[in-house]
Order: sequence, then C-alpha cells, then structure tokens
Amino acid sequence: MPVLNERRYLERAVQTVLEQDVDGPTELVLALGPSTDGTTEFARELAGREPRITLVDNPAADIPIGLNAAIRASTLPTIVRVDAHSELAPDYTRLALQTLERTRAANVGGVMHASGRTPFQRAVARAYNSPIGLGGGAYHGGTREGEAESAYLGVLRRSVLDEVGLFDESIRRGEDWELNLRIRAAGYRVWFDPTLSVTYWPRESWVRLARQFRATGAWRGELVRRYGRRNSLRFFAPPALVVDVALSIVLALLQLTGVISGWPALVASVVYLPVAAYALLIVAVAAGRGGGTGWRDKLWTLAVLPTMHLAWGTGFIVGLIRGAHETVDTSRLGDRNTPLP
Repeated sequence: MPVLNERRYLERAVQTVLEQDVDGPTELVLALGPSTDGTTEFARELAGREPRITLVDNPAADIPIGLNAAIRASTLPTIVRVDAHSELAPDYTRLALQTLERTRAANVGGVMHASGRTPFQRAVARAYNSPIGLGGGAYHGGTREGEAESAYLGVLRRSVLDEVGLFDESIRRGEDWELNLRIRAAGYRVWFDPTLSVTYWPRESWVRLARQFRATGAWRGELVRRYGRRNSLRFFAPPALVVDVALSIVLALLQLTGVISGWPALVASVVYLPVAAYALLIVAVAAGRGGGTGWRDKLWTLAVLPTMHLAWGTGFIVGLIRGAHETVDTSRLGDRNTPLP
C-alpha cells in the first residue's frame, strides 16, 4: 500500500485489509511517502499495535517505486495491491485467490466502486462509476467476467511479477496498465472478475481533482508515445474534445470580429456541433439518476465531468507532444490543515 497524506483514510483502509478472510498467513507492507498531515506517525502507531504490518520508506513519493519497495519487503507468493484511499470488501482476497486458481491468470482485478461523503465527492464518484466519466473500462462497472486489458489494483502471482520485472519506476502514472501490458506480452492472462469489489474515495476538492486528472492525462500521453496503438482508442476522446473546444473558441472570436463571415463562417460552424452534443450529454447525465440526488450533487456533476475530461485531455496533449518527464500528481500534497471528518 503506497501511502502519502492519507491520515483521514488510512485507518479504515488498513482495517479492511487486516480483516480479510484468508486461509493462510497475511502481511501488509506500507510504503510511506513524506506526508505532512501526520500519516507517517499514525502508520508507525498502527505497526506498533499490529505485527503483520511492515513499514518501508518511499522518500520520493513515486507510486511505482513505493510499490516495488513494498513487494521486495514482502515474503508471500501472492501480491495484493491495495490503496490507502480504498476499502476492500471482506471477501475480496479470498475470492480473488479462488479466481486466480480457477482461471490460471497472472493478475485478477475487480470493480472500483467510487463513493463520496460530500456533494462534491459524490459527484466525482458518480462520474467515476459512469461510462461517460472514465471511458467505460471494465473495472468502472463492468458485469461480464473475462480477460482484460488491465486490472484495478490487482491480485498478482509473485512469480510472474519477478519474471516481468515488477513496476516500471520511470512511469509515475499508468504504471498498472504498463505492467499488465508486459504481463500479457509474456503470455499470461489478466482477468476481470466483477464479483470483486473495492470502495474508492475520490479527491475532495475541485483543484485537487483537476491536478490529478491533468497529471494522469500527461502520463497517458507519455504511454502513447512509448507504446502507440497498444493504447485503447477511448484514451483519445478527451484530447479530441479539448481540440474541438479550442477550435470553437477561435472560430467564435473570428466570427464576432468579422474576420470570417458568410458561407465560410456557416460551414466552419460545424465545429460547434460536437461541443453542443457534449454539453447536452453532460446535462443529461447530471439530471439523471445515480449517485447523489440532491441539487448540489447534480450541480457539482455539471462541473466535475468537464473538469475531468478537459484536464485529462489537456494533460494528454502536453504529454504526447513533450512527454510527461517529471510530471507529478500534486493532488495529495498540502493536507496539513485539512480537518478530519
């Protein structure tokens, strides 16, 4: 479990891991980043009370580096990746182990079920759980079991991890997808099982959501630079939206200033159609059922969906053109003064 500024979520996340119904020994390795909200001190307190918890340092706070350090510090033949912002269902690990055995897969993942406590967080969760929000990946609500491109978190065979070389530490976001690409290239299967459920708590503010999605989009652009069309076509929808919005703004300015008029302006106005269709779709999703039902939930949904899509798409374009380089997800930073619930 990589951990950075997770004081509000860590205790419950750790509790759901330690309470897993598993027939055999278990251990939990926390990779501790340089938190500023008391997370490290609390993690040490938890480790002092529970002998199954091991702590390793992750001073750079990079997720793949922390994951690799935790894996190397672990001792058992199956690796269950967990997130400090998540809660495992009680039977998650037991069912995943059964699926690993039944399917002979190398990695098994289930459904990320996003949830929220505030109107904003519920709106983000609604977007996560909707195919409109994150592109319809299987782990965002799929119901059909079978082979998958990647897996959310994942329950992995340690022998396969050792064979393919653990996580790529040069990739700060999208490391799961890249690892699963290598796993499949080595001839193994990645499996999606919808009976596996993980509760995920999204970012709590608009600014942090935008930071998260811009960084994630930049690293997807980097992955497209590295691996080309092995990336799914759905990843190209948000940058296409960003380009169309930019063209629409430029065209509107040219029309308002009279630089372009008449038939050329009318023909060029076709660029407005995708933006108009997108706006109608967002309104329909916000007004529809699902997630929170209060008016504040619905208003936040109107803001959350475009934020996710445009921030991700903008990051993607930058990452595709220039590479992600040292792009860091700063959405977990600066929690020192955030009150506990």
